[in-house]
Amino acid sequence: MERLQKILSRAGVASRREAERWIVEGRVSVNGTIVRKLGSQADPFKDSIKVDGKRIKTGAAPLYFAFHKPPGVITTVNDPQHRPDLTEFVAPLGAKRRVFPVGRLDFNSEGLLLLTNDGEFARRLTHPRFGVKKTYRVKLSACPTDRDLAVLRQGIRLEDGIAAPARARVVEKLRKNAWVEIEIHEGKNREVRRMFGALGYFVEKLIRIRVGAVSLAPLPRGELRPLLQGEIKALKEAVGL
Repeated sequence: MERLQKILSRAGVASRREAERWIVEGRVSVNGTIVRKLGSQADPFKDSIKVDGKRIKTGAAPLYFAFHKPPGVITTVNDPQHRPDLTEFVAPLGAKRRVFPVGRLDFNSEGLLLLTNDGEFARRLTHPRFGVKKTYRVKLSACPTDRDLAVLRQGIRLEDGIAAPARARVVEKLRKNAWVEIEIHEGKNREVRRMFGALGYFVEKLIRIRVGAVSLAPLPRGELRPLLQGEIKALKEAVGL
């Protein structure tokens, strides 16, 4: 017996967090009975587990993709508020190759997003214990001072605690502002935006350009590509798989 959210995640239909939301919303049934209680268990080999009336299949072949998320898109494959989401971008993969996003990029941000049907892989990549590095290019409202960059490197206090030390440097000075590259390894909600906001800067644009061994370039906006075997191996090694 296993927890339902774990079964759904491993089957590749959703991340564990999204599976928990589906359970609470009453979209998951076991042997014909709707289950709404988190922590409920089932036998993936014996029980009939359905999402929105469709039975899930366990043991699907693992899939790993890189995606260039455009701004103005919600990082989910099924947004209950019907905002622009990932559905149209993953549709060409077909119904039998369902994937879900690893972590999140907020609505206004763009850049590299990993997609998979491997629940354990996704869970570990987003867990702060493994410290997978993520790199961003950020256009700020002003050019940051050396002192402010030093604060980021030491760890800055946010409303939910101190953000871990981050590598940060100015990569392009403009007339009134600048592009900054920053590398973090935690993954708190809207962390990069909040870090610069705590220093008094407004983030005008945010692009994630790297996750671990995987780089965004030269993937165009809205495009998918399968991860290379070397990239998959490097990511799995980074999280102990």
